[in-house]
Amino acid sequence: METGFTETRVQPDIQGHRGARGLRPENTWPAFARAIELGVTSLEMDVVIAGDGTVVVSHEPWFSATLCREPSGRPVRPFRRYNLYRMTYAEIARFDCGSRRHPRFPQQEPVPAPKPRLEDVLRRAEAYAAELGRPPVRYSIEIKSRPEWEGKYQPDPETFVRRVQAVVAACGVTARTTLMSFDVRVLQVARRLFPELALSLLVEHRDRRPLAEQLARLGFVPEVYGPDYRLVTAKLVAEVHARGMRLIPWTVNRVRDMQRLLRLGVDGLITDYPDRALALLRK
Repeated sequence: METGFTETRVQPDIQGHRGARGLRPENTWPAFARAIELGVTSLEMDVVIAGDGTVVVSHEPWFSATLCREPSGRPVRPFRRYNLYRMTYAEIARFDCGSRRHPRFPQQEPVPAPKPRLEDVLRRAEAYAAELGRPPVRYSIEIKSRPEWEGKYQPDPETFVRRVQAVVAACGVTARTTLMSFDVRVLQVARRLFPELALSLLVEHRDRRPLAEQLARLGFVPEVYGPDYRLVTAKLVAEVHARGMRLIPWTVNRVRDMQRLLRLGVDGLITDYPDRALALLRK
């Protein structure tokens, strides 16, 4: 189903999920560099807070037993043994989270890599895009926050948001950054403290509440609505656009799903395989 909105909107925003997780180790500089080389419009990443206050790019506030090696070279074990919120970044940087290929991504090319600081990713991405003669990329930064983690794996939402925003501002990319979260507390704090930041409400597949109810709980209309791609229908696209939001679903990896969503008029795709999405657009 094609809509008038689809016909007049800009080119879809292709976001490399955790950089380009299907091709390089997730949330590492090699993944972000590969995404920039491919020509993504946005880099998507997750952030947590280290014990010394450093904003670290990581999907979990601990080392994954699937992905990471201890400084000794031994695979990390057991699950959640290393809590990043209780470690300094110097300690975190000694672990290798790139040498072990993710079992779900057979095309992924392993390369030794630490969990990077958010500041380093942003500054390197700005320089690398310029080096390649590419337009500056946008940044979709997910704050990984849960109420039950507070005080154990993360600070309170206000402290979390302030630390992330300080890095974004210091790197001069506020106008090209969207903060994302499933935790409405994070988005509420961000809207109150930093109204200049674009925000995205992320929605899990199991959340089947009506859009109006989700927005009522949030308390405002964010710039972006980010549902699990399986929730996207023509009706949802129309509802989201009627409220002035962009709709950018996650995580879309099969070409046939990309085709369906683009036909419905989504405003972008978050994907582990930005090469597939960009090839589809070129066709």
